[in-house]
Amino acid sequence: MMNRKSFLKKLSASAIGVGLLPTETFSQTANSGVKITNVKPYIFKNALYVKVETDAGISGWGEGDHETTSVLGVFLNEVLKPVLIGKDPFDSEYLWTQMFFEGFENGSSGINPGAVAGVDNALWDLKGKILKMPVHKLLGSNNTEKVAVYGSYGRRKGDGFRTPAEMAKLGADFVAQGYKTVKARMQLYDRDRNPPFNFTYDCIKAVRSAVGDNIDIFVDFNNGYTAGKAIELGLKLYENFNIKVIEEPVSSMNYPDLRQVVEAMPCEVNAGEHEYNKWQFRDLIVTGNPDCLNLDLIKCGGISECKKIAGMAHAFDKEIMVHNTRPTLATAASLNLVGSIANSAKVQEFSGLRPDLDQTSLFKNTVRFEDGFLYIPQGHGLGLEVDEDAMEKRKLNK
Repeated sequence: MMNRKSFLKKLSASAIGVGLLPTETFSQTANSGVKITNVKPYIFKNALYVKVETDAGISGWGEGDHETTSVLGVFLNEVLKPVLIGKDPFDSEYLWTQMFFEGFENGSSGINPGAVAGVDNALWDLKGKILKMPVHKLLGSNNTEKVAVYGSYGRRKGDGFRTPAEMAKLGADFVAQGYKTVKARMQLYDRDRNPPFNFTYDCIKAVRSAVGDNIDIFVDFNNGYTAGKAIELGLKLYENFNIKVIEEPVSSMNYPDLRQVVEAMPCEVNAGEHEYNKWQFRDLIVTGNPDCLNLDLIKCGGISECKKIAGMAHAFDKEIMVHNTRPTLATAASLNLVGSIANSAKVQEFSGLRPDLDQTSLFKNTVRFEDGFLYIPQGHGLGLEVDEDAMEKRKLNK
């Protein structure tokens, strides 16, 4: 088994040798000397973690999509793992392409990119640990120390919805922790489209009363309205409660109607939570034209894919606001991306450490939050240290 010292020595020797060789031989001679030996999914009811092991004795950890995690685990083992064994983890661009198109017949959204994301994020964590650098430095740091975050919370409660008063209290709780912005998610989705007008209006009225006039309010319609209804309601919320952002006002599958809302609203209209690859984001930008893009690093193919999307968005003068309500490796990966791009939004999503998910105990440290800000991790890799004993003990796939 190769240790870190031997690996770094070999890597340095390879780099020196490459400088002495003709360009055409580079692809045949340059390699890290590290090989992937195993890829292991860790399945929980509401989370999926992926461990990538190597013959260098160093492992990387990533988080994948949290929906239908047992299915994702099977997909990862049967479809993605065979592509990875024996490969060089530093060839992550090649590996991403191989994984994505190996699973392409299973779809370009949902399970496929959700599983690829777990592996890709783990590969970046692994590379950072091998080189003893944070991932945002490997990606090209933008020299950001911390980012403002908004408190994000949803209206769903069991089989029903929270009352406006309950939503107001949750918003006030975030403000008490130092947040200067809150986002109330209506959680309507396509199934509950166009509820009575006061469903959202009364909720935001109560939130504004609870948080005061100096707190910015984002409202996530969660695909819950047709264009006309979204515009009517959005204008009322803007005029009466000075909301700053509306997110996903119409079905995520209806870009022409999204554009209607964007063009009608005086406040920002954001979207992107339900786009899962660069091609979908291309169409979202060109047709829907939202003001800001919401990338989800555990649904949209991981850091590698989201870095490309951020670059494409930059060319269209669009900012990136990560979509993230998971407090663990998803947050760490999101922060490393935000710390490496030139077009990150001034405020990013964070729902707190969420004790309801019971996930932070799987790690020996947490992301740093202070007075409404998250700090970009400075540890090796993604910056979180996994408690492997806890992972093994609590995972469902034993």
